[in-house]
Amino acid sequence: MHELKARGAQSYLEALRIELYDKINALGIGAQGLGGLNTVLDVKIVDYPTHAASKPIVIIPNCAATRHIHFELDGNGVAQFTPPKLEDYPDVHWHPAEDARRINLETITSEKIAQWKLGETVLLSGRLLTGRDAAHKRIIELLARGEPLPPSVDFTNRFIYYVGPVEPVRDEVVGPAGPTTATRMDKFTEIMLAQTGLIGMIGKAERGKDGIGAIRNHGAVYLIAIGGAAYLVSKAVRSAKVIAFADLGMEAIYEFEVENMPVTVTVDAKGRSVHDIGPADGRMAQAYWYDSGALGVIEQQK
Repeated sequence: MHELKARGAQSYLEALRIELYDKINALGIGAQGLGGLNTVLDVKIVDYPTHAASKPIVIIPNCAATRHIHFELDGNGVAQFTPPKLEDYPDVHWHPAEDARRINLETITSEKIAQWKLGETVLLSGRLLTGRDAAHKRIIELLARGEPLPPSVDFTNRFIYYVGPVEPVRDEVVGPAGPTTATRMDKFTEIMLAQTGLIGMIGKAERGKDGIGAIRNHGAVYLIAIGGAAYLVSKAVRSAKVIAFADLGMEAIYEFEVENMPVTVTVDAKGRSVHDIGPADGRMAQAYWYDSGALGVIEQQK
């Protein structure tokens, strides 16, 4: 990207790459939402001929495994990196949307979540529990042996957040607390919903067939939190304490108290998923335009 910016854009797509690169970095989000001048290190654009009515856009952010800065050591000593000045950082503030649905987790019920609509923003306030792979595995093992969960763990009408929070430093309530990929918990979802009283889950990315089936069968919901912005998500956490399985470290079960934690309804109580409906709606729209002869009309107008 630095070479492209140095020589200047020679095509529309190169100009768009530079524009996106500059504007995204100006947001000040930074790696993992920790803030900084570099949110993206490069922008690639692949275009493909398509019908004008479709207007498809796909954005694919690469995972941490591909976010690298390369440098060479030539034997003259340690590599020197000049840190940016604090005054160069953008001053970015987030405020919840006025029309977002505000939810009190202390009074939530299955009847209430049945009213939530796919794709709407929900702001969560109150107490929720956390748990990732290791905590789920231990819970399932306890249930399989007919043993009760720890007295401090009650999932009745509660939500679980798929997160392994980072240890806090200085005056932080909790360290970065971004969601983990929810499909890894699909194999546990049926038992969790059937035997613990759980009614909602929060993670990132889509759910698989088994997970969606369990959500539909039990009238639960799945919400996605903001992936890649772990530090920003942690700002919604007002208190955090380990309540079970402390030996699992960051995979222990925490109880978070959150205020206006932004999430999006991704699988509703009827088992409808935005990851299925969105692409399907796009295909239907494209088929409608072709079937209605719109392409022929456009060609005639040319």
